[in-house]
Amino acid sequence: MIEGVDPSGSRGAAREIDIGISLRPRGGRRFWVIVAAVVVVTLAAIIAVVATTGGDDNTVSERSMTVAGVPEAGQPVGLDASVFLPRSQPAPAVVLAHGFGGSKADLAAQARTLAGRGYVVVTYSARGFGASGGLIHLDNPDYEVADARRIIDLLATMPQVERDGPGDPRVGVAGSSYGGALALLAAGYDRRVDAVAADITWNNLSQALFPVGAEAPGSAGVFKSQWAGQLFSQAARMATSDGCGTFAPDVCAAYQASAAAGAPNANLQELMRASSPSSILGRITAPTLLIQGQQDSLFPIDQAVRNAAGIRAAGTPVRMQWRTGGHDQPGGNITPSVESWFATVLQDKATPDSGFAADVADGALSTDTGRSSARQLTAPSLADAQRPRDVSLQGPEQTVNAPAGGTPAAITAVPGIGGLLSAAAAATGAGALSAISGQVAGFVSSPLDTDTLVGGSSSVRLRITPRTTTDATVFVSLVDVAPDGTRTQPSGLVTPVRLTGLTPGQPTSVTVALPTVVRSVASGHRLAVAVSTTDLGYRLPVDARTYSVALESPTLTLTTLTGRAESTPFPWGWPVAGVITLLVLIAGISVATWRRRAPADAATVGEGVSPIVVESLSKEYGDSYRAVDDVSFRVEAGQVVGLLGPNGAGKTTVLRMMVGLISPTSGHIRLFGEEVRAGSSVLARVGAFIEGPGLLPHLSGRQNLDLYWAATGRPAAEADFETALEIAGLGASVDRKVRKYSQGMRQRLAIAQAMLGLPELLILDEPTNGLDPPQIAEMREVMRRYAATGRTVVVSSHLLSEVEQTCSHVVVMHKGRLITAGSVDELAGAATSTLAVDDVDAAARVLEAAGVHAEVVESRRHLEEAFLDLIGDESR
Repeated sequence: MIEGVDPSGSRGAAREIDIGISLRPRGGRRFWVIVAAVVVVTLAAIIAVVATTGGDDNTVSERSMTVAGVPEAGQPVGLDASVFLPRSQPAPAVVLAHGFGGSKADLAAQARTLAGRGYVVVTYSARGFGASGGLIHLDNPDYEVADARRIIDLLATMPQVERDGPGDPRVGVAGSSYGGALALLAAGYDRRVDAVAADITWNNLSQALFPVGAEAPGSAGVFKSQWAGQLFSQAARMATSDGCGTFAPDVCAAYQASAAAGAPNANLQELMRASSPSSILGRITAPTLLIQGQQDSLFPIDQAVRNAAGIRAAGTPVRMQWRTGGHDQPGGNITPSVESWFATVLQDKATPDSGFAADVADGALSTDTGRSSARQLTAPSLADAQRPRDVSLQGPEQTVNAPAGGTPAAITAVPGIGGLLSAAAAATGAGALSAISGQVAGFVSSPLDTDTLVGGSSSVRLRITPRTTTDATVFVSLVDVAPDGTRTQPSGLVTPVRLTGLTPGQPTSVTVALPTVVRSVASGHRLAVAVSTTDLGYRLPVDARTYSVALESPTLTLTTLTGRAESTPFPWGWPVAGVITLLVLIAGISVATWRRRAPADAATVGEGVSPIVVESLSKEYGDSYRAVDDVSFRVEAGQVVGLLGPNGAGKTTVLRMMVGLISPTSGHIRLFGEEVRAGSSVLARVGAFIEGPGLLPHLSGRQNLDLYWAATGRPAAEADFETALEIAGLGASVDRKVRKYSQGMRQRLAIAQAMLGLPELLILDEPTNGLDPPQIAEMREVMRRYAATGRTVVVSSHLLSEVEQTCSHVVVMHKGRLITAGSVDELAGAATSTLAVDDVDAAARVLEAAGVHAEVVESRRHLEEAFLDLIGDESR
């Protein structure tokens, strides 16, 4: 049980407290307030549904035109363009750029959606594609980028387009792949670009098509021949005597010579450098959204990581999102992210929240119900999300052969179907496709003792010895090995390594950066590093050869991801969200009906009774999964209690039962002495924020607070809106529509909503997610002072450091069970951020209660590390 502290002062009396809050007795409500709230909320939901349907065709006008592009060899070039005009004008503009081999027709649906959202949208076929003239120069600054600047010139002359100044339209540029690179390059060469959204694109075209995957003298690129050949053929379909189709002659000649040699010549290197965003990232001042696909063997995630680093170094706001799908596999709807980004920058003229997000589609982040689902992990930045972890590898030196002509070759990522191929191989056990006997060496770890979310580029040091040649080409990958032996190579990705200038029989040590992947590796699985001599996607040596491969170091430096795990948004968009929010608010009005039955001075009921008593609480779902298993604890008035545990510990399930959203399978929860059920009158004394904010997207933050309070049926004077708004810290943004809010802004508004009326019990689920450090510090202080008045605060978190700095007491959960409970001083030393125990036996008992055997632990340090691992502390 948690020890109580004596609250100061009479809990029911009106009084002033040191955070400037005036407490008033709780009053009744009038019937007409409920009726009005229902009508207003219903109308708001209907408006939200209608307004978010993506722009009625009747309100968007479209017209085609030809825009003069940069002349080609002295001849004029016409660009086939379309302009989509919104109903309300003038408006910000968006230029949409298509992918390689496409045309403006690919973008019509997205253009109509954006125009319906209030933008002037221009789509056009890039030179050499569709009905446009000219030749393909691979996003060259003198041609394709100059064409984009001419489109912006056109927008500057249109009265329908909002301007930042004379000749300066307010404009964003967005595109995927070929179009994504164009968006970045346009922003680097034209300061009039105000916002960028680039999806699955490249940083350095040479590194993408001739990747160098090793850090060692004599490392050279390996030609990504399958992808390069497919891209070239898309634009060379027109029969010409030189086989170049619509490619510019210099680009075609440089490519053909380099493809024959298997390495880029000087001409191609210069062309690729000019067409690479890496050369101009420091010039980009427009806030940039970078989205990269996890199933992408053409432009892997590391290309976005490099882009983000270069843009951020110049002080420009950058947000990066790792989505499912990519060039190898469809998936990952980017439209909501792009719309939100442009709404913030172009329409609201606000600085967007930077940060990092990664979709986790393989069930790595399961919900508290135990059912796996696609989740999204978020963090303030990639650096905040990534953690290194050393994993020991085992395996002797091994001899591998490369067949003459490179045939047969391992099949990992085939252009366009790489991710699907990898998934099929895993499902059927056809791991031999990517690991041909005699051609692969493997080094394997022991079974992992915890679920591990790999997220980034890991590294390993190898020793490679050629037997008869002065060069070596190998392909290195990370493999997830299940207990039954099934092998899964995440997204079918490999790192190619080519070493030159070697001496036959002499070993060479090399550090290999493994592919950047997102993969959940379950407890009991092993990780392996596979080294293959062939891969179908790359140019291979034609002579037979033999290598010896060994571990230079037995350590795999694994990069893992950590952060806030959330359910992915509804695929149906805001209309469904608006309807669901309506239902939630109507349910709130039903609860308010119960509240009217409570005594007028409800704070005096149950005087001296503990605010929360949990007894033998369990929750089991229909699939026999026990999310909560026999949990008991007590919370006293005046405490700030941290409900601590890793994702999946059952914290949110306990909180949902605490406010009557779900019913326990067995056991009891009493608030202020009253058993909790759906609609219990005691819930009038509770404010809660659980599982994300329930906000109406097409109302402002202030209107959302007003409607929420109206639904309670209590007088507006009791809401203390100004205090709530001060806590939210949204400033003028409180009058913006919520659909334009960032995640952090929604989080702050939801916390303010929970604090309306200054409830006696405040329940917050991960309240600091999305807040910046000063706001987090302020929130901690508010919660401490809030509890000092005799009120009670319960905060869930998966970070030990956060609980230690915020809470007076802690309840630790793991896999649905209670591990321990007590004051923070008892469980965490203020100086060391580690478990403080009286002796080894005491710590061992805590660990064994969670099923962690500590019989071999000999020191306090090891015990502390074991306990921190148990509760999932991610702040060390």
